[in-house]
Amino acid sequence: MESKPSIPYVVGSKSSMAVAINCAAKAGEWIKSRLGLVKDLATKYSPQDLVTDVDKGAETMIRKLILTHFPDHDILGEEGVAPGAAASAQAVAEAKKCEYLWIIDPVDGTTNFVHGFPFFCVSIALAYKGEVIIGVIYDPVRDEMFVAEKGKGAYMHGNPTRVSEEKLLAESVIAVGFNPDREVAAPINLKGITALSEQTRSLRAGGSAALHLAYVAAGRLSGYYEVNLNAWDTAAGALLVMESGGIVTDTAGDPYHIGVRNVIASNGKIQEQLLNAVTAAGATGL
Repeated sequence: MESKPSIPYVVGSKSSMAVAINCAAKAGEWIKSRLGLVKDLATKYSPQDLVTDVDKGAETMIRKLILTHFPDHDILGEEGVAPGAAASAQAVAEAKKCEYLWIIDPVDGTTNFVHGFPFFCVSIALAYKGEVIIGVIYDPVRDEMFVAEKGKGAYMHGNPTRVSEEKLLAESVIAVGFNPDREVAAPINLKGITALSEQTRSLRAGGSAALHLAYVAAGRLSGYYEVNLNAWDTAAGALLVMESGGIVTDTAGDPYHIGVRNVIASNGKIQEQLLNAVTAAGATGL
């Protein structure tokens, strides 16, 4: 009998996606209900790096739901890692050894959430041996659920998402970020922002890396640049972009993996132009 080709992550992949969507929806619904009701506000790495009781509660909720279905899977969540780039890099390096790893950011855009600015989301990804195979981003304010499965495309409420068609940086709207690490990352980002402000149609700084990536996937933005991000900021969104026909690399142009901290994502057509602009500005962060 002819043997069938082995596709290791197919087993349970449908239920994995269902669990990811369910977790994002339930956590997002609860997060939205807590908007304006934050009781416990603290800082992590810097005064700009906020964490709330809602972040912690949402992560606990997601963890419990995942482990109910997949008790043998590992979880890498933002609130379970010590603050700072070094701790994050170490956590990701250790997590890469896991067979099945869920990567979660319960509230990406916490500062926005705290201030009532309606641009935040739940980000959930599943990696198999270090490679992201499922990505889900849920915006509870707009009730938009972005989902992607490796090799099977990306969708928002059942409709395929596709990256934009701009071919020139001068015609593109690019998302950027103001990193909470004000000593090292922020000055580098500002160099890139200054350079891009002179070469693009316009810039946007929404304050949520995951939603920026989802918007690139959906064609609402042509690209996104930021240094000093974490796996939980980018894992789900990077898969969304790639499954929508875009490209995600580090700032040197090397392919994305969950250890990448300096990110450039685009529709693919302007990727080289973005890389060149950031490199020329000395803003790669490498």
